[in-house]
Amino acid sequence: MKKTLKISIPVLILIIVLLLSSTCFVTTHQNEYTIVRQFGAVVKIIDQPGLSVKIPFIQSVSTLPKTEMLYDLAVSDVITSDKKSMVADSFVLWRISDPLKFIQTLSGNIGSAEYRIDTVVYNSLKTVISSMKQEDVISGRDGLLAQRIMDNVGNTFEKYGITLLAIETKRIDLPDENKSAVYERMISERDNIAASFAAEGEAEAKQIRNEADKSVSITLSEANAQAEKLKAEGEAEYMRILSEVYDTPEEADFYEFMRALDMAEKALTGGNKTLVVSSDSPIAKIFNGE
Repeated sequence: MKKTLKISIPVLILIIVLLLSSTCFVTTHQNEYTIVRQFGAVVKIIDQPGLSVKIPFIQSVSTLPKTEMLYDLAVSDVITSDKKSMVADSFVLWRISDPLKFIQTLSGNIGSAEYRIDTVVYNSLKTVISSMKQEDVISGRDGLLAQRIMDNVGNTFEKYGITLLAIETKRIDLPDENKSAVYERMISERDNIAASFAAEGEAEAKQIRNEADKSVSITLSEANAQAEKLKAEGEAEYMRILSEVYDTPEEADFYEFMRALDMAEKALTGGNKTLVVSSDSPIAKIFNGE
């Protein structure tokens, strides 16, 4: 009996030590905050991973996520400034940046935080889109729309210990019943713009062609005038040279004779072997012995 008691006491002490050690030590992971409470009040927040100590049975621990979280808003109808109905499907990336504020304002409840995010972001989405025309909303899907919504939200969530990392629209589109009519109108507008550009281009091309034709005509006219001028100058120079070469009666007669032979040669072509000349022709004078 005494021997059994001697064995049981150390075992009991070991069990008590193990039990106390399991309730004394707290493990904090990389992706979480550890909240230490004493009688319900927060006494310590551990944001670094590792092992820490708490008072057993007096202090309790809980955790909050430290990672980025995604909240998907419900698909909703919105109205643009030009009274066009659209369908918006958005999501929010957020995280807890101040766990103490988060606990004090939202009791550390993720569901309450998501409810606040849903309300504030949805109202901001409606406010921003209601100030924009439909075509601006569609063209702003490259990031401008999301930025305007973020700017409209501002620092609303700072008092809750929450940081919004991004607000993105997965889809912002026309209601199904309006798509066909709107697309047809947009196509018609684009066709009208294209036709206007084509007409302007054709008018400009015609003007360029007319100016080019006018320029060509002027150039040809100037070239012909220059050619006629050069031709006249050439003939005048030719006659001057002839007058200098054949400046005696004998040389003039010889020149007339050579011209008559050239004319006779040109006349005696093909099968025509008959030459008709006048009596005062230089050739006739030769045959007459004059």
